[in-house]
Amino acid sequence: MAQKHIRFDWAIKKLLRNKANFEILEGFLSELLMEDIFVQEIIESESNKDNPYDKSNRVDILVKNHRGELMLIEIQNENEYDYFHRMNYGQAKLISEHLFAGNKYSAIKKVYSINIVYFDLGQGTDYIYVGETTFKGMHDHDELRLSTKQQEIYHLEKPSDIFATYYLLRLNNFDDKPEDTLDEWIYFLKRSEIQDTFKAKGLIKAKEAMRVDSLNPSEKEDYENYIKVHRIRLGEIDTAWENGKDAAKKELMPIIKEAERQKEEAERQKEEAERQKEEAEAREEKERKQKEAMKNTLKNTILQLQSLGMDLAQIESITGKTQEEIKEILR
Repeated sequence: MAQKHIRFDWAIKKLLRNKANFEILEGFLSELLMEDIFVQEIIESESNKDNPYDKSNRVDILVKNHRGELMLIEIQNENEYDYFHRMNYGQAKLISEHLFAGNKYSAIKKVYSINIVYFDLGQGTDYIYVGETTFKGMHDHDELRLSTKQQEIYHLEKPSDIFATYYLLRLNNFDDKPEDTLDEWIYFLKRSEIQDTFKAKGLIKAKEAMRVDSLNPSEKEDYENYIKVHRIRLGEIDTAWENGKDAAKKELMPIIKEAERQKEEAERQKEEAERQKEEAEAREEKERKQKEAMKNTLKNTILQLQSLGMDLAQIESITGKTQEEIKEILR
């Protein structure tokens, strides 16, 4: 049986910053990255401060794991065409914020940019995409690796271990049929439901901690207001969409009508041309038949005159045809 739970975007903004709930975050990150992740701390930065004047549904949380790596989790409910650009900006800004003056470049920590979107971003059939920076040879098509010395110093193997890794979760593409523990998390992120059979890391804790009835009165009021605002935002988007369609329809209607008029005129001209063609063919057929009938009549007349014993000269004088024409007809 499934139960409705708190939306993850609100929970990550309010509940999951609490150290007591790190287990939930750790479970999600471990299932996604397919390794055990332990949250060391939630970091406050300019990138993820809660701004009450920010009317978008952007929700960020910045996590530092046990290896000192940074994990930026961002949730976006509304369609943004420049979202890929925003992903790029977010990780770049994060790196610049955490490279303090005087530090070596090697002090830059690995960044994981985890993006959960509730709209159709880009073109693709999958619901989870991973992006990494790799260096491929133009001629030999080999993948560049770190030197032996670099591997010894940094305990890394590839440049992609240094550059940011992007995870893109396109929840709209998920078919609501979990096949593994990561899918259980995707199901929860999309539907805010946790099935009794789910075994994914973190979801056992989330099943209890993220129930609506587990909130205190202040949290519950805050959550209900958030849901109300969220629904209003969706309503505003739908209204804007419909208004935009109406405005476009009003603006384009004269153009559409003119196009329809031109199409109808073209059809009328086409039909008129076909009618004239049919009439011309009918006239030609009629004239052909008339000529054929006149030819047969002349032939019968000549044959009758010949049967009366008239010679060519006499037939010529009666029919007006030359003797050569008469011979041709008789043949």
